[in-house]
Order: sequence, then structure tokens, then C-alpha cells
Amino acid sequence: MTSFVLPHEVHGDGPHRVFAVHGWFADRSAYAAVLPDLDRFSFTYALVDLRGYGEARDAAGPYTTAGAAGDLLELADRLGWQRFSVVGHSMGGAVAQRLLGLAPHRLRRIVGVSPVPASGLPLAGEQAALFRDAAKKPENRRAILDVTTGGLRPAAWLDRMVARSLERSDAKAFRAWLDSWAGDDFHADVEGCAVPALAVAGTLDPALSPDVMRQTWLSWFPRAELVTLAGAGHYSMDETPLELIRAVEDFLRADGEGAVPARGSA
Repeated sequence: MTSFVLPHEVHGDGPHRVFAVHGWFADRSAYAAVLPDLDRFSFTYALVDLRGYGEARDAAGPYTTAGAAGDLLELADRLGWQRFSVVGHSMGGAVAQRLLGLAPHRLRRIVGVSPVPASGLPLAGEQAALFRDAAKKPENRRAILDVTTGGLRPAAWLDRMVARSLERSDAKAFRAWLDSWAGDDFHADVEGCAVPALAVAGTLDPALSPDVMRQTWLSWFPRAELVTLAGAGHYSMDETPLELIRAVEDFLRADGEGAVPARGSA
């Protein structure tokens, strides 16, 4: 175990503890749009900054999904969380799956929001160059954002997302993370894990589509579920925040362990 402590912020005081892990393009501010409407009565959410992002922008590596899973366990111990769930977006979804192999007994449930599969996401040719050079070329980041949201989002939103990505990530770490989430194939280590696992996929996401989730997530995990969000691409936190919250919290609440009825329920 490392002595490094992931920077984090905690929201809510519910009995069901949940880590929220961001993706490749942003720090924990990736969840800003959903924060106002989370159920803080049923859940306690801890939003983290992975190494190379946000308050951990200057932290040394490793910049790997395996290393991030270890960092989360270290933080869980410090917070006194013996059991917890994990929500991970994109690259963060790969981190959540790493925990299935590292400490399945500590996981209540995992949720992948447009998650990178545990098999990685091999890139080749022009696509590989687009992603590889995004560390130093803002225009590449913008193109990736545009393509993965169906080419339907306004220019101002794309520009804002690029600006946030540049501000909240270290370029060298950003590049190193790509090698891990895209290139690491660890699905043999987690296939068959019985932890309940929800994949949320947007219909406008061409890379991590509902079909990709059926071929990977649903085929590997015996207690897997899929929710498809119409009108969302790769960034459903921004594109369809209320629909995402409902899908995620309904799934987490179904765990039942130490459950508290949703506020306003009978």
C-alpha cells in the first residue's frame, strides 16, 4: 500500500458509502452537474482526484488503473469504509473493475458510466494518433469530445470542457493514463465476479456504446445490468444528469444492506 492519500470531497451522510471516480478528461469536477440532486440521505459520496488531476495534479505516478484501485482502498481505510460501492466514468469505470479483482469482498456494487471495459480499448491508426496527441493538442481533445457526444453539443460546451480538461490535468500524466486505460487487458482477472455491476451507456457514444457493454460488461459479470440513456453520449453527467442520477441511485439502493428509504417514499 502507498502512503499517498487521494484528494477528495465528501457529500451526504447516508449509510451507503460510494466513491465517485472521474474519467480521462477531468478531475472530480466531472460530477459537478449531478451534485445538487444526489440523495444525501441514503448515500455518502466521496469524489476523488486521481493522480495527475485536480488537487493531485502534481502527484507522482503510477498513472494506472491498478494503482488507482490501490489508492481507493487506502482512502477507504482512512475513511473507515469497510464496504462501499464505486461509480466510475469512462477510465474511472476501468478503475472500478480493477477493484473487482483486488478486493471484491469490500464492494457492495459497482457502476460504470460509459465505462472502458476491463479488456481495454485498443486504438490504431488515425484514432490512436488523435488520442495520443490530445495530451498536447487542445484541438484533439475538442474533437474527441465532439465525436463521443454525437456531434450534437454546442461549441461553447465543447470549449468549456476542453478548458477544464487542460486546467485540471497534468499533460504528462494525461498521456500516461492513456496507455493504462486503453492498453491494459485484465478482464480474465475479473470475469465471473458476482458483485452486482451496472453499466450506463449513452446512445450517442460511438466508442462505448450499449452494444459494446453487452459484449463486455454483460457477458463477463453474472449480476450485470445495462441502462441505456437516449440522448446521451459519453458525458451523461453533463448531457442527461437527472436520468443518470435516477439510474445509478435506483441500482445502488437495490443493494438493501443498511438501506434507508428514499426521502419521500412510503
